[in-house]
Amino acid sequence: MSQLLKVENLRVSYHTYAGEAQAVRGVSFAADEGETLAVVGESGCGKSVTARTIMGLIQMPPGEIKEGSHIWYQDKDILTFSKKEWQAFRGAECSIIFQDALASLNPTMKTGRQIAENVLLHRNVDKKQAWLEAEKMLGLVGIQDPEKRMHQYPHEFSGGMRQRVMIAIALACGPRIVIADEPTTALDVTIQADIIKLLKKLQSERNMAVILITHDLGIVADMADRIVVMYAGEVMEEGTDTDIFYHAKHPYTKALLKAVPRLDMEEQELAPIEGAPPEIIHPPRGCPFYERCIHAMRVCGYRQPPTYGFGQGHRARCWLYHPLAERNGQ
Repeated sequence: MSQLLKVENLRVSYHTYAGEAQAVRGVSFAADEGETLAVVGESGCGKSVTARTIMGLIQMPPGEIKEGSHIWYQDKDILTFSKKEWQAFRGAECSIIFQDALASLNPTMKTGRQIAENVLLHRNVDKKQAWLEAEKMLGLVGIQDPEKRMHQYPHEFSGGMRQRVMIAIALACGPRIVIADEPTTALDVTIQADIIKLLKKLQSERNMAVILITHDLGIVADMADRIVVMYAGEVMEEGTDTDIFYHAKHPYTKALLKAVPRLDMEEQELAPIEGAPPEIIHPPRGCPFYERCIHAMRVCGYRQPPTYGFGQGHRARCWLYHPLAERNGQ
């Protein structure tokens, strides 16, 4: 697989009345063609801000993308794109599936027209062809009687069906990258499974890269090839699904896993992560997980840990892996 997208030292802040909120602080990762990369972490860790930055959806001001941040796509830094280049990139090359379909879809516009407009914007077709393509997409994402459904409004669809419409819009122009930002939020477990199954099927058929933004490790286990674990705007650990689920290195990753039930374990005692994430307006000097970490050392409180590699792209930022550290059973 060839590298399709590379995020390099991404830093994004929001200027508020209380000060500068540093939402994303030096995030780096890459997504390969045809793979699913999951970005996981608690609410407020910066994963959705990262996704919106890739799509060029950060409103500036109050948002600010710091100098030295880069997002490479086909050897071009998309953060330097003009307005015209962004319009060509969004939808055609990279698209996003938002978590709240009801809020994202236009309630006053028929669903067929919403899909067709995306096709007209990025493909050299007339209105009739765009409408037929939109109808085809509705059928492709599993909506029965698409010819009739094209003429209905979003409120006439169930939550799961609205999410399928969002997927149809995102995939209408054949993007090479699809960002799924919490795509199953507020859906029941059965519908969640259907949406994930649909995404996996379409990804396999179209060989597109999927960047899955989620806090749900259950979804990640069923879909992701590689996983990036974020906390307080930083990457704590990155590795394959096997690395993260069976050979996790960072205490935060291990704490996340202990808080989620596992089907591959007969007996498991669930444990919440005590405490709360740090303030991003005044981020800590050292490791951001310091105050909540049961293995914290004095150095963790005042100095950022380096990144340690464990082979095959598995890496983690933690002082426990310094040669002089006592690992306490890690």
